[in-house]
Amino acid sequence: MSGAITILRTKIDLPDLFQLCLGAGASILSALSNLPSLPWLARSKIERHLQMISVYQWVITFLIMGITCTMVLFYMFFTNLWPIAALYFSWLAIDWNTPNQGGRRSEWVRNWAVWRYFREYFPVRLVKTHNLDPNRNYIFGYHPHGIFCFGAFCNFGTEATGFSSKFPGIRPSLATLAGNFRVPILRDYLMSGGIFPVTRDAIDFLLSKNGSGNAVIIVIGGAAESLDCNPGSNIVTLKNRKGFVKIALQNGADLVPVYTFGENEVYHQIIFKEGSLMRAIQKRFQKLIGFAPVVFQGRGFFSSNSWGLVPYAKPINTVVGEPITIPQIENPSPEEVDSYHKMYVFSLIKLFNKYKTKFGCSEMARLEVI
Repeated sequence: MSGAITILRTKIDLPDLFQLCLGAGASILSALSNLPSLPWLARSKIERHLQMISVYQWVITFLIMGITCTMVLFYMFFTNLWPIAALYFSWLAIDWNTPNQGGRRSEWVRNWAVWRYFREYFPVRLVKTHNLDPNRNYIFGYHPHGIFCFGAFCNFGTEATGFSSKFPGIRPSLATLAGNFRVPILRDYLMSGGIFPVTRDAIDFLLSKNGSGNAVIIVIGGAAESLDCNPGSNIVTLKNRKGFVKIALQNGADLVPVYTFGENEVYHQIIFKEGSLMRAIQKRFQKLIGFAPVVFQGRGFFSSNSWGLVPYAKPINTVVGEPITIPQIENPSPEEVDSYHKMYVFSLIKLFNKYKTKFGCSEMARLEVI
């Protein structure tokens, strides 16, 4: 027995084992490449399954990680592990305002190998059209929301598509529902990717107290926009969304329109008509909890012909447009807000029309702003 233990220690040291677990695919594929050739163990199939797993874990994380971690921590109070739960909640009370003060990003987490497999599943691509001055701050308006904002997360919540190399000196911070940051464990996981709550205090902190070179990414249409996403749909909820323009003016942050082609293609959704009971229920939930429950369908994990939560593998191309220079006005008038809002809408439509045929839309496709 001691001999066997000695052999194991010489062949697998702790750093290698740690890399095998967190390195997600690279170490596994390297080990499998030395095995005899088997049809079901082809490298391409292993890579594809790793890609699906990487996407599936993010979907599951979004849906159940928060409630699961909360239940586990409360359960620990009734076990011998209660000191761990007590210690975490004590630290949580001390750390409560961190999400509103720039968060706590981890470049290590943002560069996990799992995100590269996530990227290649669809695949997700980030398209740069103009340089961004690192001496300025920016608000990126992201469109459309889709079901899970796969393009926003992959491009701005990770380094899988090389944001930092394409926009040197710019730090992306992706805004999401503030409620997520009241949930234990989930809040820390999200912050590690540079994700923060979409609150006025958090946005103002990044744009006014965190130096220059900050890019705040806001999904402008939010939960309301997710109700209209479906393959072939190019609808953005923007006409009456002007708060982000006012914040940009107050902080002198340039506005950057961002459109993701393919975000609406990865799931099929049952769209309920305006005025219907189900639509009313969705909107009621949206007002109460911040997001709208949607009835959507993807593919199964083992078969593309079955139903499931795995999104369809459709290309997702995120195009970052030309920045709109915004002056700093401490108390902008409604007329000034309207003026820059119109400029933003015009720039977004122009961006869509310029790239629509390149990324799968027909020449006749148009962007509908509601």
